Amino acid sequence: MVGSGCAAPSATRAAPGHWVRAGEVRLLLDCGHGVLTRMCHLGLPWGDVTHVALTHFHYDHVGELPALLVALRWGQLPPRSTPLVLIGPVGTDAWLQRVAAAHGDGLLAPGFPLQVIELGPDLSMDLGDGVSLHAHPVPHTPESVAYCVTRGRARLVYTGDTDLDAAFAAWAKGCTVLLSECSLPETMAIPGHLTPERAATLATMVQPGTLVLTHLYPPVLAEDIPARVHARWPGPCIVADDGSTFELEE
Repeated sequence: MVGSGCAAPSATRAAPGHWVRAGEVRLLLDCGHGVLTRMCHLGLPWGDVTHVALTHFHYDHVGELPALLVALRWGQLPPRSTPLVLIGPVGTDAWLQRVAAAHGDGLLAPGFPLQVIELGPDLSMDLGDGVSLHAHPVPHTPESVAYCVTRGRARLVYTGDTDLDAAFAAWAKGCTVLLSECSLPETMAIPGHLTPERAATLATMVQPGTLVLTHLYPPVLAEDIPARVHARWPGPCIVADDGSTFELEE
């Protein structure tokens, strides 16, 4: 867990970013503000990233991507020469072109091979070394997707930002870990986001091995999140912190 926070600045929680190490794959799920610095704090080999997968284009999920591309070019010696695969929902290429127009054309010509892949809803791709990535639409923005990372028997499902959705729950059913957003307390609930109670309802539908909650805004952190979850779902529930680690048996 690199960033367990949200759009609200925090001294202890970076915006969304999740580092997945599986075989030779080094996958970063989302790349929000503060993620690059937090990876340094955590001692993660950020320069070894092989894939970045974006769930949608809200700034707290993509804001640090330009900084990452610049760091991969200029922030390490020797300069990177290995390819980077950037994955996102339909519309990623057009979004990147707009970002490059603001930051400079060199952003998308970083001096190493950069491959951009738009992974449409309900499609999957092979990341290499037995790792696959699957996408599924979720109700947040028109392009928003969730991801499932699989290797062997291990299935990590990351919701990105979402509301309750039966189709998503059926797709994620029985995953090893459900990495779920949990933005706000029920008294502040808004469409397109989950509360502890709604994350618990989602867990009853998915029946994951473990529920891990992230994308935490300050008001929800004032709640007894595990108690609110366990009132509806009795399974294992962990409220993530930046630096939390989980090992999935393959």
